[in-house]
Amino acid sequence: MNGLLIIGAGGFARETAQAVRDAGGTDLLGHLDDNAALHGTEVDGVPVLGGCDLVHDLSRARVVVCVGNPRDYAARARLVRRLGLPADRYATVVHPMASVSRTSEIGPGSVLLAHCALTAAVRVGAHVAVMPQVVLPHDDVVEDCATIASGVRLGGGVRVGRGAYLGSGALIREGTTVGAWSLIGMGSAVLGDVPPGEVWVGSPARRLRAADAPALDQLASREDVFATHALGGPVT
Repeated sequence: MNGLLIIGAGGFARETAQAVRDAGGTDLLGHLDDNAALHGTEVDGVPVLGGCDLVHDLSRARVVVCVGNPRDYAARARLVRRLGLPADRYATVVHPMASVSRTSEIGPGSVLLAHCALTAAVRVGAHVAVMPQVVLPHDDVVEDCATIASGVRLGGGVRVGRGAYLGSGALIREGTTVGAWSLIGMGSAVLGDVPPGEVWVGSPARRLRAADAPALDQLASREDVFATHALGGPVT
């Protein structure tokens, strides 16, 4: 069985399914989700085939993991680790209305939705979620499993650490770093470096508190399970 499986059946997964449909050329097989109540149903016309571990039985299908939210933005990393799939099983989904320069690179399992823009020499790692209307200008680096919500604007030369979450409408000053597994609140303006594992909010953004336990657990684990994922261009 060839085609694409989307892990998850929530909002991000549904948006990804629509991006796949809009792009065309890929057989969308269905969603996999551990919520048994969804099994055998359809979400926006796409079937929910079973639990996430079914991915091992459908071994010829490509996969993209589309889970996570601000309350648990480490969920995608945990699920990728649990599934233990090789990098070549993962697709990269790029909406046809996204703008990706030829000098930019995108890792396996990442999703770029409509109207996001990668201008020049941008590096996006594996299993990254880039929502609509995001701007990533020259020399930005977005590490594995980060989430960049709708309307985020980065300056040039920004580094977004592994697993970080940038809330909707956040602005990140050029040349700054958002540390691994940190969360930036929606609408915040980040003017300086953010340490790992912290929540920053406001304009200008200031430290609110430590990140929640799931993110801090990922930070403390120091497991580099994605190190072998080579960057590459879009395949979907």
